[in-house]
Amino acid sequence: MRFFKKDNKTAFEAKGLAQWIAFGPVVFQVARVLRNTGVLRILLEKGSSGLTMVEIQEQLQLPFYGLRVLLESGLGIGLVVLNDEKYNITKTGTYIHNDPLTNVNMNFVHDICYKGLFALDKSIETGKPEGLKEFGNWDTIYEGLSSLPPQVQKSWFAFDHFFSDIAFPPALSKVYNDSIKKILDIGGNTGKWAIASAGYVKDIEITIMDLPGQLEVAREKVKQAGLSDRINFYPANLLDEKTVFPKGFDAIWMSQFLDCFSETEIISILKRCYDSITDDQYVLILEAFWDTQRFEAAAFCLQQTSIYFTALANGNSQMYHSKVFIRCIEDAGFMVEERIDDIGLSHTLLKCKKRKSI
Repeated sequence: MRFFKKDNKTAFEAKGLAQWIAFGPVVFQVARVLRNTGVLRILLEKGSSGLTMVEIQEQLQLPFYGLRVLLESGLGIGLVVLNDEKYNITKTGTYIHNDPLTNVNMNFVHDICYKGLFALDKSIETGKPEGLKEFGNWDTIYEGLSSLPPQVQKSWFAFDHFFSDIAFPPALSKVYNDSIKKILDIGGNTGKWAIASAGYVKDIEITIMDLPGQLEVAREKVKQAGLSDRINFYPANLLDEKTVFPKGFDAIWMSQFLDCFSETEIISILKRCYDSITDDQYVLILEAFWDTQRFEAAAFCLQQTSIYFTALANGNSQMYHSKVFIRCIEDAGFMVEERIDDIGLSHTLLKCKKRKSI
């Protein structure tokens, strides 16, 4: 682990950060509104000459009072600076406006997490996603994903796919070889990996195994891609320990899937993988671990994403430390034969084989 070993802040710096944390919800919403109203956009377009508050107000037709409090808050946050009565956007403001990663994260936090996080303390106590009640009475968010409001679904899938879309191209070349012609994609979600696989290897056959509701979405995506003859579907409740995994595949693939479960559930799923493959076959796992990141900001994002799992997703999973995750793999009877870090923005590929009988 590269980060989080020392407290290097002075007492003055620490107290300043504490105030940022205390006003964190305010900072977040001001940044989001400055972005959404177009304030950051027109300041970026204007460039170094800047705009007065009156000029901004005239262009955006915002109430003067509302604009004033937003801009003055934006000064303290560091999104804008003020010189000679003219506002200019800062580097941070530019990232808030147009950085894809920042926007995906911000939309996800606002549309999915923000209200539900109010119940975080209850989720910590109960081990249940108490904040999910903001959307419906499901045990996990995955059961209700297809029933969420359109904007919430859009932000959820954008967040989920942003990282996989970047990781999949380099992962494909590390997964497929002459020995893998038939693969089981467990937790295949909307079919992103299956469709990418079919495009990468012309004679590959993929079966997506997931909840029935998720498979309906995947089935439509696969149909639109013209791949219905090469991609199959296997509906199953993966948390039901009586669910037996199908056999006859050259490998099992799981991407951004096992982080959706507790350690006990991960071991249960992996044990059933163990029972469905031979000694020569692989379980291939693509995950993001917060301790393997190249940059502290990436580790920070993954650590905070864990809180979404706690308060809204299922109450008992997280973005794991690699040691915790690999211990689950070993407890299920596998060994990690090969580990490849730094795939895409944040992922690690684990190639696992049977270690011993369990």
